[in-house]
Amino acid sequence: MSTHKNTTSIPETDQLKPGKPYPRGATYDGEGVNFALFSENATGVSLCLYDAGDSGKEIARIPVIEQTEHVWHIYIGGLQPGQLYGYRVAGPYQPQEGHFFNSNKLLLDPYARAINAPVTYNNDWLGYDPEQTNAKDGRFAMSTVDSGPTMPKSVVVDDKAFDWGDDTAPDTPMHRSVIYETHVKGFTYQHPDIAKKIRGSYAGIATPESIDYLIKLGVTAVELLPVHQFTDESYWGYNSIGFFAPQNTYSSSGMAGEQVAEFKQMVKDLHAAGLEVILDVVYNHTAEGNHMGPTLSFQGIDNRVYYHQVGDNPNFYMDYTGTGNTVNLSHPRTLQLVMDSLRYWVMEMHVDGFRFDLASALIRTDEEDGNVSSFLDTIAQDPILARVKLIAEPWDIGSYHVGDFPVRWSEWNGKYRDCIRSFWKTEEGKAHETTLRILGSPDLYSDGRSPANSVNFITAHDGFTLNDLVSYNDKHNDANGEDNRDGTNDNLSWNCGAEGPTDDEAINALREQQKRNFLTTLLLSQGTPMVVMGDEYGRTQNGNNNVYNQDSNLSWMDWHWTGKQQALFDFTSQLTALRQEIPLLSRRKFFGSEQLAYLRPDGHEMTADDIHNPYTHCLTIFLDGKRVEEQTEDGRDIGDEQLIWILNSYWADIEFKLPKLERKSASWEVLVDTKAGQVRPDTDAIKGGQPYTVPARSSILLRLK
Repeated sequence: MSTHKNTTSIPETDQLKPGKPYPRGATYDGEGVNFALFSENATGVSLCLYDAGDSGKEIARIPVIEQTEHVWHIYIGGLQPGQLYGYRVAGPYQPQEGHFFNSNKLLLDPYARAINAPVTYNNDWLGYDPEQTNAKDGRFAMSTVDSGPTMPKSVVVDDKAFDWGDDTAPDTPMHRSVIYETHVKGFTYQHPDIAKKIRGSYAGIATPESIDYLIKLGVTAVELLPVHQFTDESYWGYNSIGFFAPQNTYSSSGMAGEQVAEFKQMVKDLHAAGLEVILDVVYNHTAEGNHMGPTLSFQGIDNRVYYHQVGDNPNFYMDYTGTGNTVNLSHPRTLQLVMDSLRYWVMEMHVDGFRFDLASALIRTDEEDGNVSSFLDTIAQDPILARVKLIAEPWDIGSYHVGDFPVRWSEWNGKYRDCIRSFWKTEEGKAHETTLRILGSPDLYSDGRSPANSVNFITAHDGFTLNDLVSYNDKHNDANGEDNRDGTNDNLSWNCGAEGPTDDEAINALREQQKRNFLTTLLLSQGTPMVVMGDEYGRTQNGNNNVYNQDSNLSWMDWHWTGKQQALFDFTSQLTALRQEIPLLSRRKFFGSEQLAYLRPDGHEMTADDIHNPYTHCLTIFLDGKRVEEQTEDGRDIGDEQLIWILNSYWADIEFKLPKLERKSASWEVLVDTKAGQVRPDTDAIKGGQPYTVPARSSILLRLK
């Protein structure tokens, strides 16, 4: 990709042309650049060009005269990729009416393909004068400080310069996918075998060391925490300000557009290894925060268009996200912005799918104005997005919609997480729901959907790691500087109580066993499993369950492992291999009643009373592949495997009577034993009808030989 060092002088009059209203943003055509910016309520727009050698030096301020359907546009001949620019937008500064226009503020292009510097907070960026403002009564005095010298600049990028060669998307079916949620910086920043210059970067993820690790682990897709350009107060990146621009601090090659090429090369290299790239995207809010936040882009371009306002007090925002504002997708131009962004990341950046943060906020409406968000309908008919994976986080700060998204969508299944955690903590009354969750949640997704619509997870980036989940009874978030008030106690007394072990050695052994129980349950359940970065070896955050602002050892992968950590990684990678080997463990369809049975320890089938008994803590499921008529995605028969999966969350061993077998030569072989910590342990075959002791708090998978 070419990112010419800009040597722009003030454009001559004959270089200025009316330009076109679409596409939005800055579009390079080989001879010049077309600029197009939407603002419905602005009274004037100026395009500001900056010297790349001194990004604070404004070279030209050009009035944008042409306007088509509220799109302000101009074409400037002679400009090259690498050109720095921004906008100043004039209009009413009337906070009481929801307008915050202030031409003293340089604004980022919402369609900018790259941003040239980290977006690090500066008081110059405030659209109001903090010394003359009383937010409580809605009086905001306009700031006269020029933010141009300190504000990061948008960068002109040549979208067509990168050579994709024969790049081909792996196109892994959802039901065969194993997703790895990871962080661009945190994954490789401490990797001892990766060159320091590229650790923590897009290039770092694309190294043979990273790719070999992911392949050995057995995942099929990396789900990257947000890579849209964000402001610096959050390590996770959930405060986007550029929906088209890859985060520049993750680039090892430069910020003048080089970040775009580096991101593309990462995707190309991961694709070559058969790995998909899914982006965690944040379209529900932006980094401009609440009414006291900085004016970086949307607020100064057209606040009434881009955000949901409080009906009677439009100087305040509706906050369905807990971050201060909510993006207004009920406005057609805001919806278009998001759709253009999604298509851009698919068509130009070749990503394979999206996980939508707080997706419920995207379908919020402005009921008082009669506006309804058509986001889901627009997604449904889009031919570009029809070929990629769409995953919803189906809740926001005030609503919970697990199971409610359309058939096209997969969902983070929060009910799976909560249920499986409760089952392995031996909580009462969880047996029946657990059967539903490990079979793909047919109660949630049987309406034309499939088990793959359920993205199963035990932990995610926000919360305890798997190691900490089974090790801490309370959160320890003191490092966050909020007096341990942040985060939620999503863990309750794992090792307490009369039935738990009391000596340190036994407690530590139980913790390791519980990790294996969770990983086994996750990777053997029907649905799409998601493993969080580091859970495969037992990464700890020292009890911190909200490391959103911890760009430190607390959040980064530690690549110096103990033998115990290596053993857990080996166990996890063997589980993913077993899942891929046995298609019965990742079906495209739900099991029918004739294809499975629930068994009691005495070998008889469970009754409804058994499975609904609040004191049932041992589940045994017989999966009969001989009764399953289904083909794999490549046309092969799914096979005739017969499996028995026992999940014993009880605190005592249980003697289980295996079903009798018709053939005397047949027997059961152990495929997984979480007590022993082994996949395919070297154990004797077990004859049918014989008793088999299932250890306390363990899971066993058996296959008929």
